[in-house]
Amino acid sequence: MEDQTASNKQIALVTGANQGVGNEIAKALVANGYIVYVGSRKLENGEKAATEIGKNAKAIQLDVTSQQSISAAIETINNAHGRLDLLVNNAGISHGGTAPKNPEELMASGRAVKVSLDEVRTVWETNVFGVIAMTQAALPLLRQSVAARIVNVSSGLGSLTWITDPECWAREHFGIVYAASKTALNAVTVAFALELEKEGIKVNATSPGYTATALNNFRGTDSLEVGSREPIRVALETDGPTGGFTGPDGPMPW
Repeated sequence: MEDQTASNKQIALVTGANQGVGNEIAKALVANGYIVYVGSRKLENGEKAATEIGKNAKAIQLDVTSQQSISAAIETINNAHGRLDLLVNNAGISHGGTAPKNPEELMASGRAVKVSLDEVRTVWETNVFGVIAMTQAALPLLRQSVAARIVNVSSGLGSLTWITDPECWAREHFGIVYAASKTALNAVTVAFALELEKEGIKVNATSPGYTATALNNFRGTDSLEVGSREPIRVALETDGPTGGFTGPDGPMPW
């Protein structure tokens, strides 16, 4: 079990934290006194990231599409600390292939009239089902915290209000693969928020904005630093609301 110096620190797990927004969130949490488990599908990538972040960052192998990997990660945290104060479901993929795709290629392949179901399943396995599996597995540890929070990293592209507005920029970027997975993630966020409110566990979704990351082949218009500000704010907020969806400019419409 944890020693006395660790017992007064908040314990966080960030999925997909070896790069991008997840890595920025992990850095900020460590800077604010947290012990952060840096989730990464490839352990060596997580170890490299954790070394760069600092001594309170701990690499952990975590593939959110693998129940065995999830269970092992949760068991590691349980054995070390017996609780989890913050879960950041950040791990996400934009397509099912291995080669980077630019936004135009993603849109062309994600159109409802011709989309590959295999592509949909692959992306939703990480972006939707992985979040459900990860959250369910973490709940016993989150219930041991006095101020447990879950933050799901979503996207403005998941806003049905936005994409059904003929004047909104997001409309032409909506597809069944990535964007709709974020719509589903928003629904998952609300479902958990409603269920867990009576237990005092807060669940929120947050959008980084159009940030330059591997998700869009680094074509985003915002820097990582700018794009990570809102997810970091929500992650650090111990006394905020629950069931919310926010972005760089404040509350967002579902």
